Amino acid sequence: MARRIVISGASGLIGSALASSLRADGVEVTALIRRAPRSDAEAQWAPGERALDPDVLAGAEAIVALGGASVGRLPWTKGYRRELVDSRLQATRTITTALRSLRSEAPALVSASAVGYYGSVPGEVLTEDSTAGQTFLADLTVRWEAEARQAEDHTRVALLRTAPVIHRRGVLKPLIQLTRFGVSGPLGRGTQIWPWISLDDEVAAIRHVLDQKIAGPVNLTGPTPASANDIGRALAARMHRPFWLPVPTWVLRFALGDAAESLLLPDADVRPQVLERTGFRFTHATAAAAVAAAL
Repeated sequence: MARRIVISGASGLIGSALASSLRADGVEVTALIRRAPRSDAEAQWAPGERALDPDVLAGAEAIVALGGASVGRLPWTKGYRRELVDSRLQATRTITTALRSLRSEAPALVSASAVGYYGSVPGEVLTEDSTAGQTFLADLTVRWEAEARQAEDHTRVALLRTAPVIHRRGVLKPLIQLTRFGVSGPLGRGTQIWPWISLDDEVAAIRHVLDQKIAGPVNLTGPTPASANDIGRALAARMHRPFWLPVPTWVLRFALGDAAESLLLPDADVRPQVLERTGFRFTHATAAAAVAAAL
């Protein structure tokens, strides 16, 4: 029998790349979508509005739950912070409810999470065993993972603590604009460690989690630490532009509020301990290599 994987968020950057990779290897992919289905490879759902038909999941090897409102959309107003929370919790709750109804027949759940779980911990190496941080994004991630864990009594649950993806449509998108106009430079101190991962390795790591039947939290991050300045300078060098104009911490906090504290200023040296322990090999071992591949 052919393998079948269900994916929510299959139209996003990571989901579309994952679906293409799986299909290229003959894996049947069912995408959960909000609109009316256009083929047998799609199934409609409406998280927060109605239950997901368990038959959509029955017989699948796993469901990979991605998606949620974009953390890159700014500013984080009170209303948008609520959307960031609700879009993740409602979707995950809808999936786990359907999984629990299947009991022992439930497929595995591979649920998106984020390295934002760790907050900011300067000078400390962070692994899957480290504790949660104190930022808004850390609190959101703790609640998000708790929703996914509601399925653990019936199936294997893996939590993908994903780093920002170095890609033109990922974390590089705003940085490319600044660099193109010659106004890029250190953000805050600039020496804060930024977790990162290439899109190729993100997809390969998710497939590794599926194939190796890994459970629990998994840090999807590159193996070599890089500072915000390292990534910014690598981008500027590839684009043949200067890297010189600093943006002070107080300016970022004034302009972006919670988003600055959660996205740009945290210092988090997150290491992919579970991936490395289970034999995963990275295509892009450094942030500079990931930037070069993305451009």
